[in-house]
Amino acid sequence: MKKIVVLTGAGISAESGISTFRGSDGLWEGHDIMEVASPIGWKNNPELVLDFYNKRRAQLLTVAPNRAHLALFELEKYHDVNIITQNVDDLHERAGSTKITHLHGELLKVRSQFDENLILDWKKDLNKGDFCEHNSQLRPHIVWFGEEVPMLDLAITITEQADVLIIIGTSMQVYPAASLLQYAPHKTPIYFIDPNPMMQPKENLTIISENATIGVPKVVSKLTK
Repeated sequence: MKKIVVLTGAGISAESGISTFRGSDGLWEGHDIMEVASPIGWKNNPELVLDFYNKRRAQLLTVAPNRAHLALFELEKYHDVNIITQNVDDLHERAGSTKITHLHGELLKVRSQFDENLILDWKKDLNKGDFCEHNSQLRPHIVWFGEEVPMLDLAITITEQADVLIIIGTSMQVYPAASLLQYAPHKTPIYFIDPNPMMQPKENLTIISENATIGVPKVVSKLTK
């Protein structure tokens, strides 16, 4: 049984119908990123931010895991699989995977502004006036631009133990997630699955220029033989 670390990005969830983080115009669902994904945006217009995430949350509840998510659950039957995801959806969880680290937070959770460790499961709309037990406004449990990534140290520790690294649906150009590559043990086999791969070829790297629903089952089949 090998320790397999999987890094996933927006590409794996896009095939379930979830919009990728931003389009080529730099906007996210028509909004400037900083309006809806930064502490300043939250301070300036909390109603806009709440409405934005309420719509994302409602959409998430209408979609389902795809073949790529399900293949990673299948892989867990043969190996010790840890998924480190940049995605804020719960599709890995719904597919059955059990070891998931969310770098950028979780859309189906909210947290207290008074105590960031007070985190609640949340599937309905979040509104102004929804307070925690400390009478403080609840906010989306999302890591916004300019905020620390609290799960990064855990992600580094997991990556350092990888026997195999699988990268799915992410350009690996955005930090701090991109920095995880440097923590994988030297010459660890790497599978990079993306229709538009942006990594330079090297000895231990296998590039699979496919969408996640095609490429992930191929890799899982190889690793479970």
